Amino acid sequence: MAFPERFSNLPDYAFPRLRKLLDAHTPGGDPIAMTIGEPRHAMPDFVGPILANSLAGFGVYPPNDGTPELLAAISAWIARRYGVDVAADRIMALNGTREGLFNAAIALAPEVKNGKKPVILMPNPFYQVYAVAALTVGAEPIYVNASAETGFLPDYESLPAEILDRVTVAYLCSPANPQGAVAPEDYIARMLALAEKHDFRVFFDECYSEIWRDAPPPGALQVSAATGADPERVAVFHSLSKRSNLPGLRSGFVAAGPASMARIRQLRAFAGAPLPLPIQRVSEAAWADEAHVTASRQLYQQKFRLADEIFAGLTNRASPEGGFFLWLPVPDGDGEAAALKLWRETGVRVLPGAYLSRDTASGNPGKSFIRVALVAPEDETQRGLTKLRDCLYG
Repeated sequence: MAFPERFSNLPDYAFPRLRKLLDAHTPGGDPIAMTIGEPRHAMPDFVGPILANSLAGFGVYPPNDGTPELLAAISAWIARRYGVDVAADRIMALNGTREGLFNAAIALAPEVKNGKKPVILMPNPFYQVYAVAALTVGAEPIYVNASAETGFLPDYESLPAEILDRVTVAYLCSPANPQGAVAPEDYIARMLALAEKHDFRVFFDECYSEIWRDAPPPGALQVSAATGADPERVAVFHSLSKRSNLPGLRSGFVAAGPASMARIRQLRAFAGAPLPLPIQRVSEAAWADEAHVTASRQLYQQKFRLADEIFAGLTNRASPEGGFFLWLPVPDGDGEAAALKLWRETGVRVLPGAYLSRDTASGNPGKSFIRVALVAPEDETQRGLTKLRDCLYG
């Protein structure tokens, strides 16, 4: 069966590309993995007991949109975190944010906009599901470079009106993956105003919102409420993967306006897979507890300080405001070559920035960077960063 034409120019996913680049070569030391954003801090202590006490839940079909208890726990967390009341009927539990970021485009992005082919905007570099979602709904993906010149956030406002009038969805990740930039309140407010002016929705990917350096990042729900924005302009996505060190739980949520949520839930009813009931019980407890989140955040903050010490002499490095990645410029401007050199000489494994980006008229904004994940324990992180510094910048 032929591959659909709209996917014909889709490159390999980042990690298969990385294996092709590195795995034919012998590592130059004991391997240290700093590629994938898979948290390795301890999961909350309550996960095992709750699962054990909920095993009978695997014997029944789970509630499609989330149990009333889970939706109430999420709503309560939103109120504590952002000071906004979001009713349970505006929330749906997700199998992680990737499912939601993809399916929301199917549910909410029209096939035609103003009689023309629709556009979906995304930052460049970006989480790769954004592009696949755009292609799936027949939209033209437009990659807007998020570089040092723009504060590592996409400058959607600079796009010409003829493009903005075709936009159906704009994706925004804050804190950004991979750069760690946080969108301030005024930036989010301008995004919402732009969406109102040109009649599109903004999908806010906030899965790194609870890993921050100095202050909690503002969220789209609080800015939307403060500015009186149309709630139908906003869909917000959160996950327990990063917040609670539970990437294998595959649990998150989407919050949106009432009409948008009705369409998202309708799609789930026909084509989605609800979370198993025991997973929903664990998720309910995770959203209700902050102690484990605070403890994990402190570990990340210590690794931020460690990175600052190790790379103190690297003048063109931007320290992340949130998330758990370093976005490091490489001396020769070729992140792929740097990743191969690092693997062959030290055994440290990182991801070339170009694998997270697309070529544009002004070049590939990730080409001269590598992404380094700070997910390992502190001692392993210190060894990896020190080897990286000595190999590439020594």
